[in-house]
Amino acid sequence: MIRILLLIVVLGYCKISYAAGEKPYITTKNVTGSFALAAAGKPVNIYGSNDDYPGVIRAMKDLQNDLGSVTGNQPAFSTTAPSGTCVLIGTVGKSSLIDDLVKKHKLDVRDITGKWENFIIQTVQNPLPGVSSALVIAGSDKRGTIFGIYDLSAQIGVSPWYWWADVPVKKQADLYVLRGRYTQGTPAVKYRGIFINDEAPAFSGWTKEKFGGVNHLAYEKVFELILRLKGNYLWPAMWANAFNDDDKTDPALADEYGIVMGTSHHEPMDRAQQEWKRYGTGPWDYEKNADVLKAFWKKGIENMGNKETLVTIAMRGDGDMAMTEGSNVALLEKIVKDQRQIIADVTGKPAEKTPQIWALYKEVQDYYDKGMRVPDDVTLLLCDDNWGNIRKLPKLGDPKRAGGYGIYYHFDYVGGPRNYKWLNTNPIAKTWEQMHLAHEYGANQVWIVNVGDLKPMEFPISFFLDYAWNPDRIPAGGLDKYTRDWAAQQFGPEHAAEIASILSKYTKYNGRRKPEMLNENTYSLTNYREFENVAADYNNLEQEAEHLWEKMPAEYKDAYFELVLHPVKACANLNQMYYTIARNRFYAQQGRAATNTTAAEAKALFAKDAEISSYYNHTLANGKWDHMMDQTHIGYTYWQQPPVDKMPEVKQIDLPATADMGVYAESNAVLATDQALPVFYPVKNGSYYIDVFNKGKEPFTYTVSAEPFINITNVAGKVDEQKRLMVSIDWAKAPAGRHEYPVTIKGAGKEATVKVVIENIPFAGSGFVETNGYVSMEAIHYTRAVNGNNIKWEVLPDHGRTLSAITTFPVTVPVQTLTEATPHLEYQVNLSRSGEIKLITYVSPSLDYNAAGGLKYAVSIDGEAPQVINLQADNTERQWGINAGNNANIQSSVHQITKVGVHTVKYWMISPGVVLQKLVLDCGGLKPSYLGPPESARK
Repeated sequence: MIRILLLIVVLGYCKISYAAGEKPYITTKNVTGSFALAAAGKPVNIYGSNDDYPGVIRAMKDLQNDLGSVTGNQPAFSTTAPSGTCVLIGTVGKSSLIDDLVKKHKLDVRDITGKWENFIIQTVQNPLPGVSSALVIAGSDKRGTIFGIYDLSAQIGVSPWYWWADVPVKKQADLYVLRGRYTQGTPAVKYRGIFINDEAPAFSGWTKEKFGGVNHLAYEKVFELILRLKGNYLWPAMWANAFNDDDKTDPALADEYGIVMGTSHHEPMDRAQQEWKRYGTGPWDYEKNADVLKAFWKKGIENMGNKETLVTIAMRGDGDMAMTEGSNVALLEKIVKDQRQIIADVTGKPAEKTPQIWALYKEVQDYYDKGMRVPDDVTLLLCDDNWGNIRKLPKLGDPKRAGGYGIYYHFDYVGGPRNYKWLNTNPIAKTWEQMHLAHEYGANQVWIVNVGDLKPMEFPISFFLDYAWNPDRIPAGGLDKYTRDWAAQQFGPEHAAEIASILSKYTKYNGRRKPEMLNENTYSLTNYREFENVAADYNNLEQEAEHLWEKMPAEYKDAYFELVLHPVKACANLNQMYYTIARNRFYAQQGRAATNTTAAEAKALFAKDAEISSYYNHTLANGKWDHMMDQTHIGYTYWQQPPVDKMPEVKQIDLPATADMGVYAESNAVLATDQALPVFYPVKNGSYYIDVFNKGKEPFTYTVSAEPFINITNVAGKVDEQKRLMVSIDWAKAPAGRHEYPVTIKGAGKEATVKVVIENIPFAGSGFVETNGYVSMEAIHYTRAVNGNNIKWEVLPDHGRTLSAITTFPVTVPVQTLTEATPHLEYQVNLSRSGEIKLITYVSPSLDYNAAGGLKYAVSIDGEAPQVINLQADNTERQWGINAGNNANIQSSVHQITKVGVHTVKYWMISPGVVLQKLVLDCGGLKPSYLGPPESARK
């Protein structure tokens, strides 16, 4: 207890921001028993031994530089005999320095010896002659030592993103290591990495300008980043690049750094697709060209040598296409057999001694499902659907495979239903939910994620690799804390909560609909003010981000722009542009004078999009990231990107000289003549609008008249183009019952009437109240959660399109048989009509990862028999594309209500892994919208 209290007190004075989610062990105060890593700006020296791995020695030099950056004085680094107070670093069984400490019983490494990528950090007194005290970093293997070094770097305040996101290093004169023994344990996932892909035009253009191409100079930066993030695995850029062939320095340098290399899911035997284009002859067809292909693959394994590699095996069609129609399981099994023979022949070892993966990507999974098998030592790399929804997981209870299972995941994709490459659209809550499934089902051998150009994906990359190391450290309820910690690591603790909120909101907003899939029809302009609210939410978020920008010290502004402000600013502008285009086309149909104004506004917003990208490319960080925002994202007509951003069509109209009044009431059709506002209810004390607009050039004056309890803003005035009137009810003065009243608008020699209906009827009972013919309920606002069978409901914060989602844990329970005791959620509703109603259920677009005939849930109202809903009832490619693009699987069921009043909607768990976002009852008044109506009032 005393140590805990001491730690709290010490950290209360510390200004260092620690690695996200990790236990801090550095303080700026000299506490009893602590080790002085730096005092009064002078850091202690660093010692290693020459017989350690070159990659470890290189990382020691990084620590030397990091301590210099933090303290302002660079310590000495030496491999000679250490002296004084110092840092001693080395690898167990490789470093004579560390082995000597172990031999003399100065250091106990029994808990890490022989383990994968382990390290310990602790203070040792009098470890060697002439050394009174030393901070020792000892690794169980090469990467274990490297991770220990970078762990200390992160603890003293050097972000892994110091170079890639220009995160500044906060100066500290005093650094003390608290007494204790520190380790991160064994990573839960053995191979944890990223795939740089879809890299033209951004990453490829940037590397060409800054490094002369995608060469070792660029990869040195990538390797270091991966290691600082405690990753260890890389699929290199491959669109027009060949890692092993373009720059012969690349593979040797990767091995020296400690990076395990691989090739992508469709590039077997450590050879890039580009190498086949350069050196291959004949067709990429094993039935017709086996000898040439075998020779080509053999050269790949010869080039690999002893470098640490995960070898991709099997075969897809050339250029990441499906195999030919005639391909069959027997042929593919022969290909694998021949490839493994090549591996054995070249390496001189049994094939199983060389790690291999087989990626069950797209149609390749069908081969597996049809019975194709590979030897047990091969890792089966299971895949998502390219949109973050895992397609297949190991079956619980199946025999363990020596090679285990892995996951290939996507933060970026080129293909249908639409490319998404421009910005980060990956809420970590969604990634957590899917990768939690992978972890719990035992797919823990390899996790690799397609990160596109790398640069816009900083936050989700950090999360993906942190979660891969220790999933148990980040529970669902800890996602907000993780985000705050990550923000604090980059920007310090002062504004971490605000930055975390912005990160969570913008990724949620982007996750609703990828920016590349947005257009003027995505959200409803007429119903629920949906498009207006979506644009306003983003504009408000931009204001929050800009407000913080003004508070950021000058040295943090580049990092803040890259990590926080840019995605918010760019997407707020994009949403506003499409909202403006929607208004423009709507106004053109009505002949509004504002049509031409909105056309000009839309064009200005399109130009602003280019300006934002230009600032990122040319001004930010003095042009360091030129080309990183070259990716096109406006003007898609099908799945593939347009060659250039193209301004969507806007309408312009010729206006008559004389004034002409038009009136539009909220939620009506564009050219409606008999207009009424949505019904007003006291339980939902809101307002609706009436637009009074001009259809001519000359302005006009107008007046409005209505009952005295109908409150209207702007009841008289002058209209140049348009004026919005907000209508609400003074319920203290309104009569009881249901009534209809006119609102009369006079102007430009015309008179128009809009109906106002009020329903001032008290609701008996409690729950969500039906208004305007619907009830909308956020999933987490249940009345009662019924757990059972060792199954519990748990909220997934910020998951989903509108608020948060809810699902059951553990995710490894079997499919449930419906009984009264089956876990379910209850939502109390208050309905004002009886008869047939429709229940619309919004769930996440999860896939049938266990091939169990579809993920299922059930719904019922009151005591009726639950209706079982199969999420994969329509398992067509078309429906998958709709669900993936919408980031929701929207299902409906029909129910009979026999009486008005209070009822209970029940949502029943059947399959694990189904994530509920929202429920909507359509009682006859629901109108079309993308997100569904806003949540109903509750009594």
